Amino acid sequence: MTTLVSFLGKGQADKTTGYRTARYRFDDVVREAPYFGLALTERLRPERLILVGTAGSMWDVFFEQQGASDEDLLALIDAVAKGQVDEALLERHRARLSEKLGRPVDCLLIPYARDAGEQIAVLGQLAAAVKQKERIVLDVTHAFRHLPMLALVAARYLTHVAEVVIDGIYYGALEMTPPDGTTPVLRLDGMLRMLDWVEALATYEKDGDYGVFAPLLDRDGMPAKKAGLLELAAFFERASNPAKAREKIGSVFPAIEAHEGQLAALFKGELKKRIAWFRGDSRHAWELALADAYLARRDYVRTAIFLYEAFVSRAAAQAQRDVNDYRQREEAWQTAKQNNKPARKLEYLRNALTHGLRPDDDEVAGWMGNERTLADKLKEFRRQLFG
Repeated sequence: MTTLVSFLGKGQADKTTGYRTARYRFDDVVREAPYFGLALTERLRPERLILVGTAGSMWDVFFEQQGASDEDLLALIDAVAKGQVDEALLERHRARLSEKLGRPVDCLLIPYARDAGEQIAVLGQLAAAVKQKERIVLDVTHAFRHLPMLALVAARYLTHVAEVVIDGIYYGALEMTPPDGTTPVLRLDGMLRMLDWVEALATYEKDGDYGVFAPLLDRDGMPAKKAGLLELAAFFERASNPAKAREKIGSVFPAIEAHEGQLAALFKGELKKRIAWFRGDSRHAWELALADAYLARRDYVRTAIFLYEAFVSRAAAQAQRDVNDYRQREEAWQTAKQNNKPARKLEYLRNALTHGLRPDDDEVAGWMGNERTLADKLKEFRRQLFG
């Protein structure tokens, strides 16, 4: 089911004739209407229409242009002038418009969004007005000038809390009408795609999962098989297999560098920095870079794991053993830790964090009781074992 959410305001009203009639140009057709939301309704044919306005929005002008009688409008005109429109005053007009359009119409009265409290209230009202997982189109053409910004936030909020799909954000740009008289219709949902990238960066900063970039690169024009390598790389990294993760990143990195998609052009520099650990020249260098990254994200379990594995990989390499063979790694580790107290303590800490059990070593147990102490100790291991 698709619902059009259309905002009413005062910004483009003519006091004599109401909302100014415009000829709105869609891709392949021009539709003439005084209120863009109705032109959009005719164009998209949503199953439901939600009209959103404040107690002082031009409800009277809007419903007059939809054929309401003077008698029915008197109380509404007075209420608009006083900024006191309520749901009871809108009900008769709402029912009549529903019948006229042949689809349900709801009128949602919102506060003016003058401060954080009112802005939060608007988001809550919109979430309550939409249905779980339905498709939503937003029209911000006639809204008060600050509401389109809130509508953008609402689009992202509704996507997460109501699992809706935002099919578009539309704006009938009357001020951009050229001399030929047709008003361009702008699609603003590209901003949502930008926010998808911003959210992906935030997600990566939190948990290091660069797999979140794969569907965005796919949508931006990169071949799906190439983009999907990032998801595979993220999986192998989380499975403590940096060699396979590096292999997948190495395969997709040239495609990222060459990709010329519009949105990726804004973000690929940051993406490349976040996966640059694969450029290390040895296994222990990759593991050490990952340990540093996870420590920065306060993921102490993975920090300890990759610090430990980096030490083992370096020990195996120095002993001229196969760094990818478990038995040879274990032999190199047993030798390297003999006279290395920090390495043994790191092993105790890694085991305790991995298994979630209190270690027998009281000193290690003490580190695990305080985040600052644990983080500082991991940094100390980093300096002691790798310089």
